Amino acid sequence: MIKQITFIGLGVMGEAMCGNLARRGDWPVFAYDLKSEPLERLAAEGVPSATSMDEAAASDFVITCLPGGDHVRSLVLDGRLLDKIKPGSVLVDMSTSQPALMREIAEAARAKNIDFADAPIARTRQAAADGTLAIMVGASDATFARIQPVMETIGSDVMHCGEVGTGQIVKIMNNMVLFQTVAALNEAVEMAEGAGMDGAALFEMLTKGSADSFALRNHGMKSSAPRIYPSPAFSVDYAAKDLRYALELADETGVDAAGARNVARLFEAAQAAGDGDKYWPVIRETLKKED
Repeated sequence: MIKQITFIGLGVMGEAMCGNLARRGDWPVFAYDLKSEPLERLAAEGVPSATSMDEAAASDFVITCLPGGDHVRSLVLDGRLLDKIKPGSVLVDMSTSQPALMREIAEAARAKNIDFADAPIARTRQAAADGTLAIMVGASDATFARIQPVMETIGSDVMHCGEVGTGQIVKIMNNMVLFQTVAALNEAVEMAEGAGMDGAALFEMLTKGSADSFALRNHGMKSSAPRIYPSPAFSVDYAAKDLRYALELADETGVDAAGARNVARLFEAAQAAGDGDKYWPVIRETLKKED
């Protein structure tokens, strides 16, 4: 039985996820963030705010959704959130973080009789609003069964990937493949337009062939072809962070991830051009050779 949920981290995705939990679930939901604006918007929808970290940790089901592994470590371990959560509770981290960090937190949680799962998310900001996210869960069988009803109010595809850490592995590999696919699409549209063909028309034709993909229909057709790179969105800075985790995993496993390293170079070029806060398909703008 879940008595109360606290959702910590109300960024681009987290605010919508917290709202869906409150609207669709059968549990009282509290929101917590350092910024007042998302708390005020959620309060207008009837979602109360936790007034302190101690109050946030008082729920028996705590969710964190933070920018990355450094933030997770700072809050959960160094900031002693784990020490504040009651024994018998569950902690779910929905950030994108390093698999090794998830296992470290799981070990610390186990010593305090707290269930822990990593459950990073995939798909778009609109999917967060619609409650149709893909959620990759790393957890024991028992913990997955405990959290599954909650996760299903946020996402339409809740996958049990294996033990703690495997959710992050799936998420990191998903993003690595996506980044490389969009990089290839950017190269294709840049070359096609340079050769005199309309880029949007190229992508429409590609949907009929073997190059069709989610990346083509979303990132390619909606962002790269029309050159629309909004902010705030999933930015170059965030994408570069996720890709760094993938490259760390490549080093740990002895894989020469040449394609991923090429995308890392494009991310670095976009950041150097001042585009770090823009939607990450902006890496198209780094492809032209200098004369």
